[in-house]
Amino acid sequence: MAQNWLEINEKVIIVTGGTSGIGRQIVNSLLENGAVVYNIDLKDDPIDNGNYHFIETDVTNKEAVEKTVNTIFEEQSRIDVLINNAGINLPRLLVDVKGEKPEYEINMKDLDLMFGVNLKGPILFSQEVSRHFVKQNKGIIVNIASEAGQEGSEGQSIYSATKAALIGFTRSWAKELGKHNIKVVAIAPGILEETGLRTKKYEEALAYSRNTTVDKLNGDYSKSIPLGRVGKLSEVADLVCYLSSDKSSYITGTTINISGGKSRG
Repeated sequence: MAQNWLEINEKVIIVTGGTSGIGRQIVNSLLENGAVVYNIDLKDDPIDNGNYHFIETDVTNKEAVEKTVNTIFEEQSRIDVLINNAGINLPRLLVDVKGEKPEYEINMKDLDLMFGVNLKGPILFSQEVSRHFVKQNKGIIVNIASEAGQEGSEGQSIYSATKAALIGFTRSWAKELGKHNIKVVAIAPGILEETGLRTKKYEEALAYSRNTTVDKLNGDYSKSIPLGRVGKLSEVADLVCYLSSDKSSYITGTTINISGGKSRG
């Protein structure tokens, strides 16, 4: 049953990277609240809900993004919210001081991939969707950033840089688009339960970059958080639902931390 207090029932919402991890929880929560949701990803995991739609799209391809956004507008006659969630994180060191794993050093292939998905994608989607938002004189963009974009993260400098840039774009776009009644806000999650990003290869690379073991790395996560636990995907999704609603109508140009007190902006 749709929860109506948020008043996002029938809102047309785009979620990039909505097939797994945080994105999938966001999609599910929006659907539970009655929104019409378009999952934009490279592969689908179908949901039995008439309000769920999937369009296969490479978020780094300008022509593909334009086609996807125009298709959604043609089908729905409007777009209400864009959630820039698609992201990738490949832990990489600037220099492998130990000299044992040169593949874990920053290289141009990984740099281009992360900047493409984490930064170029949000730029392309925000630009194309905002053309419609301006005509509507209303719209919301929610950028999924990271606490790493505010504080930096050992072994994750590329990822941190892309998220820091996304936070900067959030502030600037809010100033550019505010006159058109368009809100732009970012969310900076801290350490979360399984998101789909923490593959075995990811954990091995991150542990190596921090000169520790995978077991110790995982055991240390909650110790650094004042609330004493990692975050739930549903907690991030609930915040996204709120920011997608008119209940948050005076929030723009800011980054909201959701990290159990670990980071405070």
